[in-house]
Amino acid sequence: MAQLEEKTLPLSVFVDLDRNGPVPLYYQIAQRLEKAIREEVLPAGSRLENEVALAQRLGLSRPTIRRAIQELVDKGLLVRRRGIGTQVVHGRVTRNVELTSLFDDLERSGQAPKTVVLASERGTADAEIAELLGVDLGSPVLHLTRLRSADGVPLAILDNVLPAEFIDLSIDDLAKYGLYQMLRTRGVNMRVAKQTIGARAATQREAELLDVGKAGPVLTMSRTAFDNSGKAIEHGRHCYRPDLYSFEITLVDR
Repeated sequence: MAQLEEKTLPLSVFVDLDRNGPVPLYYQIAQRLEKAIREEVLPAGSRLENEVALAQRLGLSRPTIRRAIQELVDKGLLVRRRGIGTQVVHGRVTRNVELTSLFDDLERSGQAPKTVVLASERGTADAEIAELLGVDLGSPVLHLTRLRSADGVPLAILDNVLPAEFIDLSIDDLAKYGLYQMLRTRGVNMRVAKQTIGARAATQREAELLDVGKAGPVLTMSRTAFDNSGKAIEHGRHCYRPDLYSFEITLVDR
């Protein structure tokens, strides 16, 4: 993958810094960086110049710049990536708790989804999967593990198990399209799902794939989806970066 060039902001972005006022300098820097992102002076996907260089240009300490950048990391506007630096992202993905796919949600929000198929394995249903999918113990199943990114930033690890009729799903197609998108082409109409949302510490492999700190928190979702005949189509256990992803629920009083 080609290395992204650093985007050096003009000093005019910071010309009105009040170095002697009551507002902390890190906060002033963060505000001006956020404005540059909102106005696409720093467009999505661009790489911010490194902390040392920016601190030297502004005549400020590196900890001040680091804290300013962390403010925007916490807001989901910037992301730190090992070996790449600090990158501008589209912003946090807020997903309604509805029966949709992450791929479709990202496309609708104007973000560019990318999928890496980490594993596509044919196996047999153990007792838990047999019960969840409503199939016989030992029935053939397809086990998929995929890494989903948005605008080049890793966002989620998707782990799905599907019954025998979908065991021939193409790895090439899974890298290009969303799973639900592919199932729709086979005439599957998802109707209802049982879903659980939670959080836990990332495993070492998850931390590496999602580029989060060791044992850092991840959001989790477990879902079994059924078609309009009531047949279980897939069971998924997914984890997401909490700094870039959230679930949104509308509550109505009865």
